[in-house]
Amino acid sequence: MDELICLEKAAEEIEKIALGFGLDFFPMRFEICPAEIIYTFGAYGMPTRFSHWTFGKAYQKMRTQYDYNLSRIYELVINTNPCYAFLLEGNSLVQNKLVIAHVYGHSDFFKNNWHFKNTNRKMLETMSVHARRIDEFSFRYGKEKVEKFLDAVLSIEEHIDPYEGTIKEQSSNKKIKEVNNPYADIWFETNNEKRENEKNERKPVKDLLGFIGRNSRYLEEWQREMIFMVREEMKYFWPQLKTKIMNEGWAAYWHIRIMRELDLTEDESIEFAKLNSQILYPSRFSINPYLLGLKIFENIEKRFGRDMIFEVREIDSDVSFIRNYLTEELAEELDLYNFQKVGGEWRVTEKSWEKIRDNLVLSLNNCGFPYIEILDGDYGKNGELYLRHRYEGIELDIHYLERTLPYVYELWGKPVHLETVVDRKHVLFTYNGEKHSRKIL
Repeated sequence: MDELICLEKAAEEIEKIALGFGLDFFPMRFEICPAEIIYTFGAYGMPTRFSHWTFGKAYQKMRTQYDYNLSRIYELVINTNPCYAFLLEGNSLVQNKLVIAHVYGHSDFFKNNWHFKNTNRKMLETMSVHARRIDEFSFRYGKEKVEKFLDAVLSIEEHIDPYEGTIKEQSSNKKIKEVNNPYADIWFETNNEKRENEKNERKPVKDLLGFIGRNSRYLEEWQREMIFMVREEMKYFWPQLKTKIMNEGWAAYWHIRIMRELDLTEDESIEFAKLNSQILYPSRFSINPYLLGLKIFENIEKRFGRDMIFEVREIDSDVSFIRNYLTEELAEELDLYNFQKVGGEWRVTEKSWEKIRDNLVLSLNNCGFPYIEILDGDYGKNGELYLRHRYEGIELDIHYLERTLPYVYELWGKPVHLETVVDRKHVLFTYNGEKHSRKIL
């Protein structure tokens, strides 16, 4: 109990320091949770999300790493208003102080970064409603049928257009009858919208999930509703994917400066230094977003002043952040390089800082997901779906592609075609419901 009182006092002190630095955050709510709860939230992405076997798989992996002391989640912060943060039971007082300071940085970022401006700040409640609806569907239509359908939807959940309010459909489908559910208006066309859609018939569409939800002739009403539930949740997560390096770097920048303002004992200072070094430890095989983001923000402050980091925090995403502010000096300091497998072993293939920067930006485009667009929802005048991968130098994983097309077929109900580039040749992959085929274009 004494430690809880000390933690409450520390949280109040940290909030005052954060406000003094000019941070502007949502009202904060902190809760201490056991490891199994924290890792459940981490696997699901939110405390109230629907159940699915893939979340259980993620939980098992994360919990095993925790049990074997290979990794640890110290906190989980939710982008809502008020902002909820869950602290790991068993954290020391210093660990929780650092985590609370870190969380205030995240909350400031969530509130002020432009890419979060349209975020549903009541997503905890929304996901709870979604979970109850999916439970109702499982009871009504059978758990196995609902989970199988979710498998298909989740296989393409990242293929949305998070910034397009209205999709310009390119389908000649009949008007879907109106249904009594909260997503009916999303796919129910007015006559004006229909005329506008016909005008844009050949315009490529990025929102694959929304397009299928609106235009597939083979979906039942409850299935359409589920598609738009998943789509809404993915739109919520998208800004977090788009700004991960910035967000973690911003939170790290501020937890360091806030902790320096606290009156720590010598032992607490040593514990903080050890924990902070673990968070910022560079990896040989991947980018540490905490470290990279922190170093870039510190470099911006060094060159342009503190006001500039607040401006960058407000308007940039990871792509523009890296492209505009990763310098040769930073690339050398962080010992950045590109590597790949050559002849059965991993080798460094690039040390030019500009090429490293450009390759990193390329890997972050579309949050690192392949950019797939719909060219035709009535291909061959037979209702088939024609997709195109916008190739930008990174080929698709063919094994993953051929495992995903059957899911798209299941949702669309007709043969699905996907055009991409393999070995510098344009190739069309097709799945017709029974077998895969491919041809060079």
